Amino acid sequence: GSVKAGKMPEGEKMRQCKQEEEQQQKEEEREGLIEFYSSYQELFQFFCSNTTIHGAIRLVCSKKNKMKTAFWSVLFFLTFGLMYWQFGILYREYFSYPVNLNLNLNSDRLTFPAVTLCTLNPYRYSAIRKQLDQLDQITHQTLLDLYDYNMSLPQSDWATLSTQRRSSRSLLHHVQRHPLRRQKRDNLVNLPENSPSVDKNDWKIGFVLCSENNDCFHQAYSSGVDAVREWYSFHYINILAQVPDAKALDESDFENFIYACRFNEATCDKANYTHFHHPLYGNCYTFNDNSSSLWTSSLPGINNGLSLVVRTEQNDFIPLLSTVTGARVMVHDQNEPAFMDDGGFNVRPGIETSISMRKEMTVRLGGSYSDCTEDGSDVPVQNLYSSRYTEQVCIRSCFQLNMVERCGCAYYFYPLPDGAEYCDYRKHTAWGYCYYKLLAEFKADVLGCFHKCRKPCKLLSGALTEYQLSAGYSRWPSAVSEDWVFYMLSQQNKYNITSKRNGVAKVNIFFEEWNYKTNGESPAFTVVTLLSQLGNQWSLWFGSSVLSVMELAELVLDFIAITFILAFRWFRSRQKLSPPGPPPSSQDNAAFQDEAPALSAPHRFTVEAVVTTLPSYNSLEPRGPSRDGEVGHE
Repeated sequence: GSVKAGKMPEGEKMRQCKQEEEQQQKEEEREGLIEFYSSYQELFQFFCSNTTIHGAIRLVCSKKNKMKTAFWSVLFFLTFGLMYWQFGILYREYFSYPVNLNLNLNSDRLTFPAVTLCTLNPYRYSAIRKQLDQLDQITHQTLLDLYDYNMSLPQSDWATLSTQRRSSRSLLHHVQRHPLRRQKRDNLVNLPENSPSVDKNDWKIGFVLCSENNDCFHQAYSSGVDAVREWYSFHYINILAQVPDAKALDESDFENFIYACRFNEATCDKANYTHFHHPLYGNCYTFNDNSSSLWTSSLPGINNGLSLVVRTEQNDFIPLLSTVTGARVMVHDQNEPAFMDDGGFNVRPGIETSISMRKEMTVRLGGSYSDCTEDGSDVPVQNLYSSRYTEQVCIRSCFQLNMVERCGCAYYFYPLPDGAEYCDYRKHTAWGYCYYKLLAEFKADVLGCFHKCRKPCKLLSGALTEYQLSAGYSRWPSAVSEDWVFYMLSQQNKYNITSKRNGVAKVNIFFEEWNYKTNGESPAFTVVTLLSQLGNQWSLWFGSSVLSVMELAELVLDFIAITFILAFRWFRSRQKLSPPGPPPSSQDNAAFQDEAPALSAPHRFTVEAVVTTLPSYNSLEPRGPSRDGEVGHE
């Protein structure tokens, strides 16, 4: 048969192409749920056209004007930079953990604090009276040699001097190893004997301390009074350390020191105080230290506090240790040691001292907000005191532990660690040299005690308690009343009056008002505050909301996804365009021939169809007379 060629109508061909395009578009729309943008340009153009962030649309609308596009691009990214700079400032402030100080005023019945009162009169224990008398005689001779000063001693001491010379040889030997000397102020060279008279201002006085290797240094003082007192105190501590039970001796005479004691108009008794001995401040008495029955103040004022009449006359005292007359008072919280050197103050004889108190309580934030400790358990220093943790307790414990470690013995003023003994130059000949060297390192914080010991955040029972004191003074007793006052004291307390003006003193300690302050700390920058500040900055620079932030997060995720897709396509295209491998060797051909019979699966070939544009209908027409005849034949 014959084949007839005909032409396809033009309209039908266009309709067929349109249907194919619509079908392809539908397929693309169906696959758009899982596909991403085909390029970065398409991604950013869609984001800038549809985002709610202000200014982003300008990057698309002004794309035909390159100057505007550049201007808005710079402005957009500059705004982003400024916003994130503000974000950095906010994050830095947040991670600095600032705090707010909250001040509250409270009004309630107040627990009265503990009050410690010392005589300022180091006591001559009967167990060491003999050694102290010997030390006084050696000191008498030393001052006579240095200053031509004849220190007066009781006649009884001189009468028994001849009988004590043998027993004092041991003490004299140790004192001569630590002599008191005058030294030149310039180079601290020892003053030679029989030297010509020199201006006293050109010399210092001090005492020599040597190590076991005879490495000596001069502990010098610009004041002769300080030097003599420190030198005498050094030997006095050694005498105390020689008596094992010196601290346990109870030679207190409460009635001869406290003539009258009243609290809230009620008389005190022995159940209201405890006694201890301080090496420098003498007999000390702590009132209201019993935690089972603490005093409370129902009303403020001088009549609703503690009132004491104390004896300030010093008869049997150690003049080279105590150079002041009166009494020493300290107000502190219960279960805290009375560090009289730090918080105490002196009461003058013949004066009525009225001390008004204001209570303050403090609560500090722990953790990241401050370098405080909750209970001291995380502080690398053992608490040697029987009280709760305080910063001063930790500092003194730290020094004592270093003293035991470095010098082999403990300092007498601080508690004794387990397994240690107090320093005594009969057993520890060079402990003075070690002590003063260690003390210099301690004050310079070479030991790290001030760094290790941190402030407590709060007590286990609540906030830290402090008392702000203010004092007023008046003469007591007055000139018109002193006769009958001293007469009554002599009748009641058998007080033998020798100096009316320096014999007694009165102390009143009371709350000034019921109100007390509570100082607390609270976080100044919380997570809520941080989010609020970040939102304010975002709204300021872009005027958008949280959803705008999610749009920006979506842009970042899409950008990452497109990057992975384009990288994967580039990798696949590199694999297809890679050159074929080298021709197989003869060994490979032999191996292939051996394995060929075993192959049963048919080979699969990849056929790539090349689709070209169909020729137009006119291209099928005959192009010459030679073809006309051929087309007409069947």
